[in-house]
Amino acid sequence: MSAPSVLMLGWEFPPFITGGLGTACHGLTRALKEAGCDVTFVLPRAVDHSHASHVRLVSPEDLATGCSTSDAKWAPVPAARIIESTAEAAASIDVHAADSPASARARQEALLRGTPERIDILRLGSTNEGAYGSVARTREVLRQSGTPLEEWSGASDPRTMMARLIASGVEPALAWEQVVIDQVLPEAATPPAHAVMLTGGYEGDLVLAAERYAQFCVQSARELNFDIIHAHDWLTYPAGLALARLTGRPLVVHVHATEFDRSGTHVNQQVYNIERRGMHGAVRVMAVSNLTRNLLVNRYGLSPNKIDVVYNGVELEPASYGIKRIERGERIVLYFGRITMQKGPEYFVRAAKRVLEVEKNVRFVVAGSGDLASSMIEMAASLGIGGKMTFTGFLRGRDIPRVFSMADLYVMPSVSEPFGIAPLEAMGHRVPVIISRNSGVSEVLTHALKVDFWDVDDMANKIVAVLRHPPLRAELRDRGLFEVRGITWDGAAKRCITSYQSAMNAVRRIPAGLRHG
Repeated sequence: MSAPSVLMLGWEFPPFITGGLGTACHGLTRALKEAGCDVTFVLPRAVDHSHASHVRLVSPEDLATGCSTSDAKWAPVPAARIIESTAEAAASIDVHAADSPASARARQEALLRGTPERIDILRLGSTNEGAYGSVARTREVLRQSGTPLEEWSGASDPRTMMARLIASGVEPALAWEQVVIDQVLPEAATPPAHAVMLTGGYEGDLVLAAERYAQFCVQSARELNFDIIHAHDWLTYPAGLALARLTGRPLVVHVHATEFDRSGTHVNQQVYNIERRGMHGAVRVMAVSNLTRNLLVNRYGLSPNKIDVVYNGVELEPASYGIKRIERGERIVLYFGRITMQKGPEYFVRAAKRVLEVEKNVRFVVAGSGDLASSMIEMAASLGIGGKMTFTGFLRGRDIPRVFSMADLYVMPSVSEPFGIAPLEAMGHRVPVIISRNSGVSEVLTHALKVDFWDVDDMANKIVAVLRHPPLRAELRDRGLFEVRGITWDGAAKRCITSYQSAMNAVRRIPAGLRHG
């Protein structure tokens, strides 16, 4: 059987990376392409296409310009195939607050002639004021103009609405916005599928962002051919479910982390509900480790038979092995990752305190950012070790291999780590690693020292042992590099394709009327 064509839904892709998800999506899509899969990847924001030569990338800005591939050759969808009414045309007009009245009026005239040349995405900027942040501002302008609201709010023809608004002295850009709001959104609550505002990232109302992304995916997928839908983590599950219902294609969801990993026992109920609905609505579920698989069975009520374990891989560049170590007097112990509760930063600081009581010539480097960064700095200062800790902030690009080249040891003290790609990256740079037993990557690594995240004394003892004993350090370094070379994205891609085939076979056996019900 030939490799399937995949519509992949994800929130991150290089160079937009905030954690392991973007790295995993990039490595997996490259390996799937090598295995013969045609992959289209839908993002909530535009990214640099130079990272996506192996995959078709679709984002809001790409749809607006009629281009969604790295070689800029994907033709725009003809307007007539999407716009079915003047009201929809009004909703598709691109609104910019900075537009001059003349340019806004030109777009208005083009619309009223019924000859829009392309479909644009409505982008009103990042706001916390709701789906349409300038609704209140627009209505205030209209009130000040003296125009009775009922004169235009009840009009069914957007051209009539536009004429009345502009005659009342309303700027064309505001008039366009009000046409969209009143024609399509009487309550100005949720944007329609053809008027999606997306900014990507993790700020603001993420549940609403997931809904907007789902609408954008439905719009974007109209002209795409695919055999299977592959959704990464909860923000894409609503989109995956919607596409599966509309197309009849099987949905596979990929669990990189759960709300229990991110928040412990204090879960966000809305997020949990979305996760659970997505997992149960999917035909197959991929988990990045047996640790995650067991959590899905126990916390989300999934059947173990529905879950496939697909371990992450790592992309090793041979040239990166030979990066010359920067010589310095202090030995470097590295923390690399997000500074959040899930990653256990407080245990790293407490272990550092223990180590420095017996080893003075050590520096602890924290490479990353997150909501607990300030707390981590304050804890180091309160323990009297602030002068022995360096906080680099978030690193990207060449700074990542550079910081690994400096390290004598990498420590991952995670409280809950569904997998954990960073230890593989460290081992690929010939850096010994100490990892939390409460991690998925501990299931696949043999030549790594393992600790319970809460046992800071054991963690400190193992840090000291690696720093003091060159033979131990050399064995972990050399055997670790040999081991990690066998943990590849090619292997992950093969397991994904097996899961795809299982999902597609399962859907073929289900009567059409019962699918995704």
